[in-house]
Amino acid sequence: MALLNIGDQVPADGVLVTGHSLRIDESSMTGESEPVRKDSKRPFLLGGCKVEDGYGVMLVTGVGTNTEWGQVMATLSQDIAEETPLQVRLNGVATFIGKIGLTVAAIVFIMLFIRYFVQDFKKSDKPLAVVKRIVGIFSVAVTIVVVAVPEGLPLAVTLTLAYSMKKMMADQCLIRRLPACETMGSITTICTDKTGTLTMNQMTVVKAFVAGELRDGDDFSSFPDNVKSLILHGIAHNSSGSVFKSKEGAWEVSGSPTEKAILSWGLKIGMDYEALRSKVNVLHVEAFNSVKKRAGVAIKLETGEVYVHWKGAAEIILEMCDRWVDVDGTEGPLDERKALEFKNVIAGMAASSLRCVALAYRKLDPAEVPVSEEERATWNMPETNLVLNTIVGIKDPCRPGVREAVATCQVAGIKVRMVTGDNLLTAKAIAQECAILTPDGVALEGKTFRNLSDHERLLTARRLEVMARSSPTDKLLLVRTLKELHELVSVTGDGTNDAPALHEADIGLAMGIAGTEVAKESADVIILDDNFASVVKLVRWGRAVYANIQKFIQFQLTVNIVALSINFIAACRSENVPLNAVQLLWVNIIMDTLGALALATEPPTDELMKRPPVNRYDPLITNVMWRNIIGQAAYQITVLLILYFRGPDVLRLKGNPARINAYNNTIIFNAFVFCQLFNEINSRKPDKLNIFEGILQNRMFCAVLFVTTILQVMIVEFLKRFFKTTRLSWRYWLVCLGIGFTSLIFGLLIKLIPVPQKPLFRMKSKQHGKHKRHSKKHSHGDSLISEESTV
Repeated sequence: MALLNIGDQVPADGVLVTGHSLRIDESSMTGESEPVRKDSKRPFLLGGCKVEDGYGVMLVTGVGTNTEWGQVMATLSQDIAEETPLQVRLNGVATFIGKIGLTVAAIVFIMLFIRYFVQDFKKSDKPLAVVKRIVGIFSVAVTIVVVAVPEGLPLAVTLTLAYSMKKMMADQCLIRRLPACETMGSITTICTDKTGTLTMNQMTVVKAFVAGELRDGDDFSSFPDNVKSLILHGIAHNSSGSVFKSKEGAWEVSGSPTEKAILSWGLKIGMDYEALRSKVNVLHVEAFNSVKKRAGVAIKLETGEVYVHWKGAAEIILEMCDRWVDVDGTEGPLDERKALEFKNVIAGMAASSLRCVALAYRKLDPAEVPVSEEERATWNMPETNLVLNTIVGIKDPCRPGVREAVATCQVAGIKVRMVTGDNLLTAKAIAQECAILTPDGVALEGKTFRNLSDHERLLTARRLEVMARSSPTDKLLLVRTLKELHELVSVTGDGTNDAPALHEADIGLAMGIAGTEVAKESADVIILDDNFASVVKLVRWGRAVYANIQKFIQFQLTVNIVALSINFIAACRSENVPLNAVQLLWVNIIMDTLGALALATEPPTDELMKRPPVNRYDPLITNVMWRNIIGQAAYQITVLLILYFRGPDVLRLKGNPARINAYNNTIIFNAFVFCQLFNEINSRKPDKLNIFEGILQNRMFCAVLFVTTILQVMIVEFLKRFFKTTRLSWRYWLVCLGIGFTSLIFGLLIKLIPVPQKPLFRMKSKQHGKHKRHSKKHSHGDSLISEESTV
C-alpha cells in the first residue's frame, strides 16, 4: 500500500483503493498535457506520474520492470551496437584494399628475396651486409603495405561526422548518436507528428456555429445574450486553463493550446472570467480523457440551478446530444435532419483544416447530484440527453516553409507521412495544406490500420500518407510495418509512450520543446525548434556526409593505386623505388589528415536534395567514381613511369648516376604530390565539370591546399636529408606543377565519358549476426547482412 497526497509522485504502478478521486498528471508518460481523473471507475495508476489534486491510498501492483515505465525502459535497453550501412560498406572497402596491398607486398618481398639470393648473394660474404640487404627488401614491402592500407578512412568518417554534427546544431538539430548524421541521408520515409511540428501549435478560434448560424472572422460579439451566457459558463468553468491579469493590466491566458484558444475566444465575446468563477460552486470535474476525448464539469449557480457542461471532439459531443439551442435561446429537438446539418458543419470546418470542438450542457435536478463530497468523487456525470450549444473551429496554422520542405522531400524521393490524433477530416485537410496527401495516397484512422490483416497492412502501408486518431501503439506498428517493406524510417515523437517507436525507427527524432526526457533519451536526434523544416535540413546534411565520404574515398583510392603501382613496378625492376617510406608517410598525411579535413568540410548543396535516397543495396563506390579513379590513376601512372624509366633523358639531367637518380626521384615525388593536390580539387565534384563552384566559400579546403603546398616546398628545399630529396631548380618546379595541373584538365576530360548504370564491381561482404526486426541497430544493416553487399 502507498499513501498519495497532492504533489506526490506515484511510486509504482497500482490501483486506487480508498480516498477521494485524484487528478493525475500523466504527461511524463503519455505526453498529454491535461490531468486525468482517477476514481473507482478508472482506478489504474502509472508509476512516475504526479498527483495534481486529491488524496488516497493505492495498492501497488507492479514495481521495477513490471511497471509501464519499466517496460518502456527495458525496451530501450535492448539496443545492441550494430554498424550502420556506411560503416559496413567502409569496412568492406578497407578490407578489400588491405588484402590487395598485403598480397602485392608479399609478392614483392618474395620476388626481391629470390632475386637477391639468386643474383647477388654470392657477391657479399659479410653477414652484416646480408642482413642489411634483407632489411632493405623488407622495408620495400612494408612501404607498399603502408601505401595500400587505407588507415585514413576512419579518420575521414570521424572528421566528416563531427564537422557535420557541429553545423547541424546551427540548424536546430542536436545529434545524440554520431552515426545518425550519415544514416539520415539514406532515409526513405519520415513519419511526422502534426501539432507543433507541421503546425505552429498556436491555436485560434476562427469559426463558430452558434444558434444555427456559422460565423467567420474575429467578431463574435453579436451573439444573443441568453445564448452567450450559456456559452460563457461552459468556457469559464469547463477548462483546465486559466485567465489572469499581467503586471501591465492586460488579460493573459494559460493552459494547453486548445484551452488557450477557447478561453481567448471567450474573452473576445465578453466573458468576465473572474466574475463567473466567483459566482458558482463547482461540484464535480471530469478531466480531459485522451480516450474519450472530452471533459466535463458540474456547477451550481447562485440561483441554485445545477448544470453539467461538456466539451470535446465535436463528432463525439454531437452523439451525446438530443437537443440544440436556437437563435432565441429555446431548445429544439436534434432530429436526423438537424444532426446531419451539424455533421456537415463539422465536416466543412474539418475540410478547412480546423480542429472542431463542441460545447454542450444539460440542466439537472439538484436531487440528481450527490450531496457529500465523497459521493461526488465517484459520481458519473450525465453524458446523454445534452443540449448542443456551439461548435467552434480552431485553426492551428501550418509553420512557414513546411509546404516547401515537404515538396523538397518529395523531390528527394522521401515519403512524408503524417501521424496525428486529430479526426480524419481535419488530418486530411492539414495534410493537403502541407502537400503531404496526394491523389493516390491513403488516409485512415489508427484503429482501421490496427485491425487490418498482416498482408493488408503491408499493402496499405505503401500508400499510407495520413494516419488520424492514432495512438503511440499505432505509430509503433506503422514503423515496424514500413521496416518490413525495407524502408529506412525516421519518426518524430514527444511523449514517453512514443519511446518504443523512436527506438524502433532507424532514426528517432524527439522534439526539443514538447518532448519528454524519456523521448529525448530514446531518440538519435533532438529537433530543438520542433520544426519539420529542421528535419529536412538534417536530411540534407546527412546526404552531404555520405557524399563527402565518397569524395574522400575517390581521392584516397587514386593515391593508393598510383603509389602502389609505381612502387610495385619499380620494385620488379630493382630495389630502388622512387617513393621511399618517409615520403609515403608524408603522402599519407596528405591523404588522411589534410585530405579528410578538406573534403569533409564541403557544405551541402541543393543538388543533393534532387537525388533519390542512397539505397541500402547501392555500392559505396559508384560507376562515376570508378571512372574518375581509373582514368586519373592511368594518367598519373603513365606520366610517373615515363619519368621513372626515361626521366633523365626527357628532362636532360646531368651529373653522376647517383645525383641523376636522386634528382629524378625527387621530381617523381614532387610531381606525384602535385598530382594529388590538383586531384583533390577534382574530387570536390565527382560528377560535375565545374569543379571550382563554391571553392572560395570553403575556407578550410583552400587553407589545406595552401598549407600542403607550403609544406611540400619546405620538404623538397629544406628537409632534403630527412626526406632524401634534392633541391630543384625553378624549371623543374614548373615541370612538376605542370604535370599536376594537367591532371586537373585530364580529370575534366574523363568526366565526358559516359558510364553504365549497373555497378561495375561487386564484392560479397560477410557480416556477423542475423537479420533482426526488434532492434533498430540491427535493421540498419539487415539487407547488408543477409544479402550481397556492393562496394
